[in-house]
Amino acid sequence: MARDRYTPDFDPDCGDAPLTSARQDIVIGRWQGLRDLLRITGPDWLSRGHRVRMLAQACAGSSTMESWLAAEPNSADALVLRAATETARAFNLAIAAGRGTPIDQRRVDAAVLACLKAAESYVDDPTPWISLISVARLYPSGVRRRELARWWDELHRRDPYSVEGHLQVLHYYSARWHGTHGLMYDFARDAAGVAPPGCPLPVLVQYARVEEYRYALDAAHGRTSAMGLGQHWDHDVAAGDVRRTWQRWVMGREAHAVAPGELRDLHYLTHAACLAGLPDIATALLRMTGRRATRTPWSYTGDPVKQLAKWSKELLPHG
Repeated sequence: MARDRYTPDFDPDCGDAPLTSARQDIVIGRWQGLRDLLRITGPDWLSRGHRVRMLAQACAGSSTMESWLAAEPNSADALVLRAATETARAFNLAIAAGRGTPIDQRRVDAAVLACLKAAESYVDDPTPWISLISVARLYPSGVRRRELARWWDELHRRDPYSVEGHLQVLHYYSARWHGTHGLMYDFARDAAGVAPPGCPLPVLVQYARVEEYRYALDAAHGRTSAMGLGQHWDHDVAAGDVRRTWQRWVMGREAHAVAPGELRDLHYLTHAACLAGLPDIATALLRMTGRRATRTPWSYTGDPVKQLAKWSKELLPHG
């Protein structure tokens, strides 16, 4: 890649062309493309989870999902997508209402019921349980520990190494929602500790560091010069975490074998490696992802385009 012409590609579908085509169908109200995409995806849980999340975000502002369900009310795929769509709509309402303002609990209850119905309809699919754990955050006091544990057990039984599933629990346990930094980091490190070689779960520690930063930034009213924030990324513990994640997950894998559903995870590790001052790891990761990029977590520490261009220029001088 030329050093003076590098621009990241923030394709929201992360290079998943069939997904892009299906999302374009949503714009014109055509639901058949959604059905066909989820049918061919089958039980590839990484791809299915990524596709359902992106389709749900697109369906949240349209009636295409309802059209599909009206035509095929017993479709398990349609019910799974409806659960994710209702979850996305509930979060959209929460964002519109503003942090700390509870939304109508009936909307959250409706999303929960949609998730439970989807789970009954497609028994093997972990996706409805991920949606369920996600929407649980929107209850003002969370959910009972026993209930969350039951939902987690159902998810874990279906997909024990799901990054997205673990990530939703991590968010739930974060100080921004219903836990503490300590509880969040304990969960991330415990999950990383039991992950087999080549499993991406160690990257949860990098997600936790970003969550802690966002919480601290909110407390500092956006002032990155606040005490402690400047050293958030580049101390020995942070650097050691990056090296462990790299060694246990990425080191030794094929350079270009990056699935759309794991691109965001790789950018969380890339971001952490750059800010921790680990050029060897950061260089390898930037070469692995190329121009394919996700806006998060780069958007939390500045302009994503400028940051990626800066690091690419410094670490990949010959493209």
